Formats: sequence, structure tokens, C-alpha cells
Amino acid sequence: MTKTYFWLLITLLYIFPITLFSQVTLKGKVTDANQAPIAQATILVDGTKLGTSTDNEGFFTLSNVPTDKSTLTTRAVGYQSSKRTLNPKEKSATITIVLNEDNLSLNEVVVSATRYGLERREAPVVVNVLGPKLFNATQSVAMSETLNYQPGVRVENNCQNCGFSQVRLNGMQGAYSQILINSRSVFSALNSVYGLDQIPTSMIDRIEVVRSGGSALFGANAIAGTINIITKDPVENDWQIKSTNSLIDGKSWDNTIDFNTSYVDTDLRNGVTFYGMHRNREAWDANDDGFSEITKLRNTTFGTKAFFKPSEYNKITLDMSVLNEFRRGGDRLNLAPHFTDVTEQLQTNSLIGGLTYDQYSKDWKQKLSLYVSAQKTKRDSYYGGLAGSTSHQDSVTAANSYGVTDDFAMVAGAQYTYNFDKDVFTAGVEFNSNRTEDNIPAYNRMIDQKTNALGAYAQYEWKIVDQLKALIGARYDYTHVDGTYQLLDKNRISDQNFGTFSPRLTILYDIDSYLQFRGGYARGFRAPQAFNEDMHVTSIGGQQAFVLMGENLKTEYSNAYTGSFNYTRNFGRTQASLLIEGFYTDLKNPFTNVMTSEEDDIIMQEMRNGAGSKVYGSNIELSVAPSSKFSVQAGGTIQRSKFNEEQIIFEGETAADNVVTKRYMRTPNMYGYLNTNIKATKQFAIDVTGVYTGKMLVPHVQESGQMLVKEARDFAELNLRLGYTVAIKKEFSMEFFGGVQNMFNAFQKDFDRGALRDSNYIYGPTKPRTFTLGVKIGHFH
Repeated sequence: MTKTYFWLLITLLYIFPITLFSQVTLKGKVTDANQAPIAQATILVDGTKLGTSTDNEGFFTLSNVPTDKSTLTTRAVGYQSSKRTLNPKEKSATITIVLNEDNLSLNEVVVSATRYGLERREAPVVVNVLGPKLFNATQSVAMSETLNYQPGVRVENNCQNCGFSQVRLNGMQGAYSQILINSRSVFSALNSVYGLDQIPTSMIDRIEVVRSGGSALFGANAIAGTINIITKDPVENDWQIKSTNSLIDGKSWDNTIDFNTSYVDTDLRNGVTFYGMHRNREAWDANDDGFSEITKLRNTTFGTKAFFKPSEYNKITLDMSVLNEFRRGGDRLNLAPHFTDVTEQLQTNSLIGGLTYDQYSKDWKQKLSLYVSAQKTKRDSYYGGLAGSTSHQDSVTAANSYGVTDDFAMVAGAQYTYNFDKDVFTAGVEFNSNRTEDNIPAYNRMIDQKTNALGAYAQYEWKIVDQLKALIGARYDYTHVDGTYQLLDKNRISDQNFGTFSPRLTILYDIDSYLQFRGGYARGFRAPQAFNEDMHVTSIGGQQAFVLMGENLKTEYSNAYTGSFNYTRNFGRTQASLLIEGFYTDLKNPFTNVMTSEEDDIIMQEMRNGAGSKVYGSNIELSVAPSSKFSVQAGGTIQRSKFNEEQIIFEGETAADNVVTKRYMRTPNMYGYLNTNIKATKQFAIDVTGVYTGKMLVPHVQESGQMLVKEARDFAELNLRLGYTVAIKKEFSMEFFGGVQNMFNAFQKDFDRGALRDSNYIYGPTKPRTFTLGVKIGHFH
């Protein structure tokens, strides 16, 4: 026993000096390319738990760094990440780490790819991000005005009377996209009808877009992808007020004032941000027929987001927004709606909020999130008018064309994340509920729909080798749809329970330090229920057109495949990125709306299961930024969207009158965008942006009641913005800006005229040539 203790003591004395001298203290400084210090940069030693951050002068000290070969990873907000392998000589001296600016935002953290935060370059699916820099460049005051500026995404206006808009991802209709607010699916089908115009850019920190089915973990209706609206977080003490005044075609004013302000306590334990907007837009008539092409609009939005950290390891986040919007289109907007020939009028009031509790383990490897979010919307509507008639019956119908819609959506869930040294495991459970009641007495039209879904998901991010990462996940949803749908004397009932399994597999392979390959497969589904376009009523030939659920509808399924190459490299200080992406989505039992009949002065569109269809193509995006003073991004999409066989979209009195097509309507085969930002001087900025919309097929119902399919011409919009900033004080600046949108007035010229027009016959850019002037004051970058 004595000998054993003796040898144990000798061993410890031998090991202890080695351990003592195998670690050193490393000192250094982090700067940008101009040798300016970078504060709050994080420095981590790969493969260990060692890490620190820089002080306000950019200096750091890192203790117990191993003397063997070690690699430092350095990150800072707004800069490209850096990896540096140290040799023993460097560890005995003060080192300098230089970070290049991330002018293309390739290193920012996103959450829409995996339901937890990670850098865009590390995300196994392609995530596009839209932020304040783009909002300013495009002179956008609402979310709908900025979504076009990325590949595979297109916003279109579908109604002259009310301005119903929808966003298409990879050519598929709006109902195929899941719109999230702070990663929660509370943006219901009703909100989607006009909601793109109702969300001001002043409340948005960024918009994350995942195209195709790589977002399957967010549940139903994410077949085409997800659009995740991340509202502003309180990050620093900041404030700004902006007034934007636009003149549409030199005739109609569109005036907006918005603000946002943030406060963060000095100990970073709590903070709050407030944002708001008031918008007043006059109606605009394109062809002087007395009927509007752009609606009259008043919008007031106010919201807040706050956080509180009871300790270092937990956090409570609250967000809330209140929205009030009035919109009206048609003729004689100064009269009560039932005295006009055509009026579509909506008064919408919405309350949207969410509460999240995050709990971290002391080693920061585990995270538990508990959350609940909800939205409550009430909409008073009017869809109708006299259409030039003076009969008593038409007057009675017009007087009863007022409607009321109540909508409630809620999501609650729990998510657990465990970070291994290289891999990440995520699992969660989520309950979604939506209740919609929509009534228009004049047409005996009613939608009473309750949808409840319980979903469970799991995902494992597996780093197979340093260059190869796989993301394996699946979600199971058990859904109950209980709906009653009524129009005139026709009744439909949906009472279905079904379970859906949605697997997902994606890989990320770093071919080298510059070139990445991503590939993936995901399955998605849509349950038979009313979607956003079904909540909208339109006017065709003086009659109202309604969508009615069909009978014995089957669930729609999708199989989506994607593959992409992303080349990212610095050429000196020039940052460049090229993305080439291919996509293929196979749809089974797709829901299609077929215009079927005219009855009692209404036009009926019945939702049916159509023939299978395929959507495939490629997205291309090139981004180059020689410096923070100049950047250019351009992207485009080439695609095909086709049914497997001829699909009826208009059912006439005889088979000869039927209109059939294999191509999707309103889906161009080519479209793209341009975004150029020039900082000519420290004070003067120039932004040139543009959107290209290719030729597409558009249905047009004639006064005779027969439908024709026309090929619309292509359009190229070009926008210019000039801004001049004056620094009044260190934390107070003023910017004067002005510009012109759609400067060459690329706009539809063949609108229908008068009370009997087809208000759905609208395509191309959403506004004509528009001049803008404004001013922004506050503490901003």
C-alpha cells in the first residue's frame, strides 16, 4: 500500500508541472480593416469551453489557452467571422485580429432554418434576409413593398377594388406559404388577405425567407416556404421618427409617419422597444372612369416588444401589436357603400401578441422555451353595389351586402434544444387553433370554421465530419377541421380528423472554404379548409364572386426537393457571393378554384382537387460589395408551373365553353430584382432598385360572362432614392430623402372600365410612377 501511494505521488508531481505549463494567458486586440477597435467581439477557442469578449477599446484577455495547436474563432455583429490557428510564439505576445465588414449580411444569425439561432453560412437550408437597409433603399413603408427583392419571391395585386395582395414563393399561391410573426404561426388565412399591407416596415427588424419545403418543422401550409417576420428587439438606446410623402402618378397622396424607439438598462437585464405608424393614402383612378385602381387607405399600427432577465440563465420576452385599418375601393367613395355601383370596403381591427420564457442550463448547452402567441381580428366588410341597376331587388341586395368576420388564432408550445460539442438536438410539441366566422347576409354566405392541430417534431443536426453536416427531422400533426360553408342554398360540411407525417432531410457540404453545396427533401401538406383567397370577395361584371368549398375534398400533399451551390469569397476587401439553386415540388391533389356558374346575381367558384402538378426551376443571386460604400445585389428566377393534365378553371354552359389550362395563372416563367446601394460621401447616399416581371397568363372575364386567357406583357420597374444625412449631434441626425418609384411608369394599360369590369383582371407592378419626399430624424446608423 505504501509503494502504491509513493508511485501515485510521483505520477501527480510529474503531471502537475506539465498541466501547469501547458496553458498560457493570451492577450490581443480585435480591429476592423481600418484598424478601428471593435467592441463586444467574441473570441472562442475551438473544441473547448474557453471564450471571452473585447472591451470598448477592442482588447481582450483569454486565460488557460492550451499551448498545443489551437484555433480561435472571432465574431462580431456586422463583421465576417474569422478563424485563426495560433502557433506557440504568438501565444507569448499580443496578437491582433482583423475582421472584415459583412456588407452582405452573410454572417448574421437566423432562426427560420432550424428553429434555433445560427449563422446564415452554417444554415443547412438557404435563408434570405431582408432588413432596414433594403426597406430604406426601396422607400417601403409596408412589408408588401419590399418582399420582391429576393429570388423566387413575387408580390402581386389581385383586385382593383380592394387591393387584395398575396406573396408567391417559387410560383405557388399565397396559401402555400406559412407567414410567421416572431417564429409563431398566428398570421391566419384572414390576416393574409390584406395583412401584407398592414405590417409597417418600422416594426420589422428583419424578414427571413426560406423557400420550398425546407421549413417543414413549422407545420402545415409551408409547402412553398416560410416568411418569418422578426419584430424589432431592444438592443440599444435608440430612436427615430420618419415622415414619407408620396404622390401617386402626380394625382393622389400617400402620407406616412412612423417611429420606433428602444431603451435598454445598463446591466442589460431588461429592455423595451416601441414602434408605430399612421398612413393615409388617397384612392387613385388609372383611366378616369370614376372607379379606383388603388384603394383609399388609412392605417394606424402601434406595438411593443420587451424582455426581462430574472437571472443570467433565463429570459422573458413579450411582444404585442395593435392594428387598425380602413380601406375602400370602387366608385363615389364619398357615398355610403350601398348607394354606389361597386364598393369593396373593409374596416379591420387586430390584436397580436406573444409571450416566451427561455431557460438555459448553467453550461449553456441546454435550452427550454415555453411560448404562447395569439391574434384576435374583427373585420367589418362591404362587398357589393348597384352595378348601374335601379331595381328594387338590387337595392335591397346592395343594402344587405355588409358583412362581419371574427377570427382568432393561437399557438402554444414547448421546445427543447441540446447542444453537443458538434451536434444539436431539437424537439418540441405545439398546439395550433384557429376559429373563423364570416357572414354576409345578402348572399346567405357563411364560413364557420374551427381548426385544431397538435404537432410534435424532432430534429438532429449531425456534423458527420468537419465539412459535412446533415439535418434530419420530422413533424407529426394530428388535425381536426370542423367547418360549415354556406352560399345561397348550397351547404358544405367538413368534419375531418387526420394525421400527417412530414419528414425532412437536408445536407450542407463545404466543398472548400469558398464553395458550399446544400441539398434537401421535405414533405408538406394542406388540409381541406378555407384559405386566404376564400376570405376575399370580388366583383366581376357587376356580380359578386364567391369561393365555396367543394365536396369530398382530399388532403393536398407535396414532395419538395432542392439543391444549391453557394460560392462566397473575399477578393481583397471585396465581398462576393453567388447562389445557384434548383427546386422541384410535386403536388398531389392540389386545391384549385373553378368558376362554375352564375346564380341569383352571384358568380360561384368551387374549390376542387385538381390534377397533380409540378413546380420546378432555378433561382440565381449575385451579390458584390467592394466596401460599405458600395454594394450591388441582383437575382432572378426561371421556372415552370404546370398541371399534369388539362385543368378546368372555367366551367361554361357547355363543354365547348370550358376554359382549360396546363399552366398556372399569374405565374411568369421569369422574374427578378436589382438592388444597388452607393454611399457617394459620408452624407450622401444613392439607391437604385428594380423589379422585372415576365410574361404570364391572366384570366379575364368578359361582359358576356365568358372567360378568356390572355398573355400579359412583361414589365421592368426601376426606382431611384437619394438621401442626405446631417449629423446635428453625436447621437442626433437628420436625413432628407426623395426619389421616384417605377420611374418609367411600367404599368398595366388595359384595365376594365366601369361598373361591369372584371376587378380581378389586374397584373404587373402594384403602383404607377410615384414621387416621394421625406425626412427622418433621430439616433440612427
